[in-house]
Amino acid sequence: MTTPQVRDLTLVQMLRAHAKERPDMLALRQKDFGIWRAYSWQDYYQRARHFGLGLRALGLSEGGHVAIIAENRVEWVIAQMGIGLVKAICVGVYPTSPWNEVAYVLEHSDAEMVVCEDQEQTDKVLEAWPQLPQLKHNIVIDPKGLRSYPAPPSSFEEIETLGREFEQSHPELIDELLDSQQMDDIALMIYTSGSTGRPKGAMISWGNLQAGAPGLIELLGVAQQSTSLSYLPLCHVAEQALTNIAPVYVGSAVSFGESLRTIQEDLREIAPTFFLGVPRIWEKLHSAIYIKMQETGGLRQRLFARAMSACEPLATKPKAQWSVGERLTYSIYYWLVFRALQNFIGLRRCSIALTGAAPISTGILLFFRTLGVPLVEVYGQTESTGVATAQRPDNVCLGSVGIAVAGLEVALGEQNEILMRGGTVFKGYYKNDEATEATLREGWLHTGDVGEWQEGQLRIVDRLKDIMITAGGKNLSPTEIENTIKASPYIKECIVVGEARKYVSALIQVDFETAAKWAEQERIAYTTFRSLTELEKVQELIQAEVSKGNDRLPQVAQIKRFHLLSKELDHDDDEVTATMKVRRSKIYEKYADVIESLYS
Repeated sequence: MTTPQVRDLTLVQMLRAHAKERPDMLALRQKDFGIWRAYSWQDYYQRARHFGLGLRALGLSEGGHVAIIAENRVEWVIAQMGIGLVKAICVGVYPTSPWNEVAYVLEHSDAEMVVCEDQEQTDKVLEAWPQLPQLKHNIVIDPKGLRSYPAPPSSFEEIETLGREFEQSHPELIDELLDSQQMDDIALMIYTSGSTGRPKGAMISWGNLQAGAPGLIELLGVAQQSTSLSYLPLCHVAEQALTNIAPVYVGSAVSFGESLRTIQEDLREIAPTFFLGVPRIWEKLHSAIYIKMQETGGLRQRLFARAMSACEPLATKPKAQWSVGERLTYSIYYWLVFRALQNFIGLRRCSIALTGAAPISTGILLFFRTLGVPLVEVYGQTESTGVATAQRPDNVCLGSVGIAVAGLEVALGEQNEILMRGGTVFKGYYKNDEATEATLREGWLHTGDVGEWQEGQLRIVDRLKDIMITAGGKNLSPTEIENTIKASPYIKECIVVGEARKYVSALIQVDFETAAKWAEQERIAYTTFRSLTELEKVQELIQAEVSKGNDRLPQVAQIKRFHLLSKELDHDDDEVTATMKVRRSKIYEKYADVIESLYS
């Protein structure tokens, strides 16, 4: 396949080009109160232009930093593009972050202004404001509940109005700024998840974004008629790739649902042609299908089991190699079983589905591919501007993350550390030369991940710092063990312990939804998450699931003992990051007594 060519324009220059060349075509849709509202490329560009000029009128400096704290919505990308149009730098902040994390990012990034979604996010900023000497203005998208504040923030609408007025006296300013924009200019600051320490501000240039576009477009098969749903946090590089990089360079439409709670309903309405889910999303969809099948009659359950058994051998076999009999088998089960389930999760029209940002169980991958959802695993980092390697739908090697995308070179260095080189490699960490020098060496990005080649494709072993050495001297990958156990629909999190220990143990968090459903079907009474986990029958259920996982692991890696956590891991308790990555060191520290009891 020939790698697509993209124009030699920055992302915001590309937005201007669409507004001039195809002004009335659909660019964005947003669902409010159950009704979809459409925005053309001309609408998109004009609103971004006015918002950017409004910031300039407020005193935003060229190259200044503006933060955004909001769920995905039209105003997020309008603000981001407006910031870029006036040659400033956009800084995304996770809306789930507590005020102290918001304070850290705003202070570290030297944000001059911040765009908040609503009262909740504004209150976090107001609490942090005394620590933020650089911050001048707070802008709010939804001002409900803020009018009675002593000094209410400016509304998003007011900034756009201010920009329209400013444009009258500065009609050429945007075009002058855009024409002088360089590919080496910084476009975004994306903060890493901070699973092992303070988040670092990765500086992503316009050139990085443009360099990532061809590989993304080729992988996703994006065309102007493609559709996608934006729902993962836009302060994460993965959603930037699918909401901004690929759609803006191609000119396809992006939809924003009503809220995170309506994702499945929105998926059914939009029926996207490509879709990215982090492993937890796929685990939740897997659980939803599992629960749905548990609620049906015995006949349907048997038909589903037969369909999965008959079609599983086809999950990784290229369709071009299917025999006539195999095509007939799949076709029968598609119409009897799979089509309805694909509709149920909203992915029937999906030509490619991706999982990334964290490792996923091969069992989950196999499940969805058997179902007919073309799920492939991708790998990348904030520092590589997103996707670096990807499986190809017609060449899936389970357990691998595929091959390098167009424009990027991948190699293995000392201790099999994964190294990357190419146009998507970031410019460094803001105000952290030491970390930049440790990560960027001799033109290569040192990822900190350990890999190996498997049938010509890259396989991620684990983070270099997470590899465990047991008391017997065996090297183990905790991630590989954890993902094997998490293939169970009843297990949400598994944190493996084994460094310098004589055997492997684990802290396990049950999946409350599926475990509770199981308990109800078994007529077992419970009241809370804690009471559920303390039930002997639930302990036995999880033991059985752990034993199933152990059967797929080498003996040295098998979990000998485990403890069920009595609460769900929480971002506010500093147990997981905003992207739900487990903070291992915090968990080991917090549950030190429990861990010791597993070895007593």
